[in-house]
Amino acid sequence: MSARPAAFFRVEGPIISRSAKVAAAWLAANSQEISSRFVRLGAVALSAPLALGGDRTLATCAAWMGLRGMTEDRLVILGEDYYEAYLEDNLAAVGLDLLARAKREKQEIVLVSEHLECIIKPLADKVGAKHLVCNRMEYRNGRATGRLLDPVVGRLGGTWLKNFAAQHKLDLSKSTAYGAGDADVALLSAVAFPCAVQPDRSLRAAARDLDWPVVGA
Repeated sequence: MSARPAAFFRVEGPIISRSAKVAAAWLAANSQEISSRFVRLGAVALSAPLALGGDRTLATCAAWMGLRGMTEDRLVILGEDYYEAYLEDNLAAVGLDLLARAKREKQEIVLVSEHLECIIKPLADKVGAKHLVCNRMEYRNGRATGRLLDPVVGRLGGTWLKNFAAQHKLDLSKSTAYGAGDADVALLSAVAFPCAVQPDRSLRAAARDLDWPVVGA
């Protein structure tokens, strides 16, 4: 089977405006044990200085660490509730338009997200994504360990993308990618047709320097 073109979408920015850290805080605040909620929120808050320091992957791991000890069943229910309450009716029109165009062009849709699978899988189902690359929690005896399974979606590099493409028989020389932040530069650089969508200041500058198209505000 010959390699196929794909469209890689970073979910945060092009499709949804709420960050994964907001979701982590919401899940922590709705844990079953009221007495542990402040401790969990404190753990999520510790991720902010790490992100400011530039270590996106470590910050992502720290944000989800606050869910340690929560049951898998509870997180699945909360994840679905969060998606329905905050994401389902607030998807960015520009992102949905780009997804529709990618489908018309027969590209395989790959969603890349820092959110947990329990939150973002309904979105993947809704838009008909062929692949979902997102953060997945490790569970032992039905409870979250607080650790994320590999790959940790924070700042995914070009090497990861090339391996993923080879594994799934995707042709990067015919593929597109959409991102909104500086963490997406490696993803965009690895495909033939990168595009910055509603980019932050860092990605807008990179797009200008590299002559990448920019869509949205």
